[in-house]
Amino acid sequence: MTSLTVDTLIAPAETTAPPLAATPRTTSRVSPHRRSLPLRVGTRASPLALVQTRNFLSLLTRICPVLRGMDVFQEHVMQTTGDAVQDRRLAEIGGKGLFAKEIHEALLDGRIDFAVHSLKDLETSLPPGIALACTLKREDARDVLVLRDYHGDAELADPYAALAQGALIGTSSVRRQAQLMHARPDLRTALIRGNVQSRLGKVAAGQFDGSLLALAGLRRLGLEHEASVIIPPDIMVPSAAQGIVGVTVRSCDTELLSMLSAIEDPEARAVSTAERALLAELDGSCTTPIGGHARLIDGRLVLTGLVARADGSFLAKRTIEGLPLDAKRLGTELGCALRADSPSDLFA
Repeated sequence: MTSLTVDTLIAPAETTAPPLAATPRTTSRVSPHRRSLPLRVGTRASPLALVQTRNFLSLLTRICPVLRGMDVFQEHVMQTTGDAVQDRRLAEIGGKGLFAKEIHEALLDGRIDFAVHSLKDLETSLPPGIALACTLKREDARDVLVLRDYHGDAELADPYAALAQGALIGTSSVRRQAQLMHARPDLRTALIRGNVQSRLGKVAAGQFDGSLLALAGLRRLGLEHEASVIIPPDIMVPSAAQGIVGVTVRSCDTELLSMLSAIEDPEARAVSTAERALLAELDGSCTTPIGGHARLIDGRLVLTGLVARADGSFLAKRTIEGLPLDAKRLGTELGCALRADSPSDLFA
């Protein structure tokens, strides 16, 4: 069994970007301690999850040159409950936390050392003993329409103009459904589950006139050409933390927490902190359409939040801005404002 000191594994201090004040790190560099290799990384079994995991590991080896050319990492691919059940909405089987349940258990049991997630699929309140160690640079957070036999402009002033009257759109997201139906009540929606490739296949086969997907996933899979129309975030507010990859570890594992802080993206941490605070304050289930999208503009954090009914009959959208170091407070404040402006039954 190979061993390396933690000091060898941690990137040199000069490669580490200073974190934003909104998310102070509580871990510090630890004294050298020997641990066994390989490091075991947990991931979902979908093609997108595997690509994200391997991109993360590649980034880690670039930051830590000593890891190059070594058999350092061991992938543990897991079938989660969220992946296994494809014929029902997540709300009917326990919520989006089911994409991480089995991975959390493996982490706490010591079967894996860290895990890679699409941060939008990770609960806002993690189980005791698990910490979000780092967030990676955000890919494009926008949603896209994937349409059958569309050959028009990918960026329209009114992206919904690409949809025919009464078109059938496949989606499993109540957030996307609500915003689509609010703008175009003539449209029809139906449940579509599965990985990106299977959803694209269902549209190509004519089961749906189109579907809604995240541009980030298409780009990471090399499928950006499948995006027919890109929807600006002020027209369709993305999911909180969409396009951001997060890595979790056991909260007591100060060695990995210190090592992974070297690849933390400060902007991704700030915007995801605001968006996840918004989501936590609203505390909606998977049946409550909620969107959250933050950006850093000229040193200011601008956060837009949305709450709606699934049928599009009600929609509230608000924006707040402030300093990045106040990211969590801004998210909580905007969540409170949206809750106050919305019917109480949305959060029942």
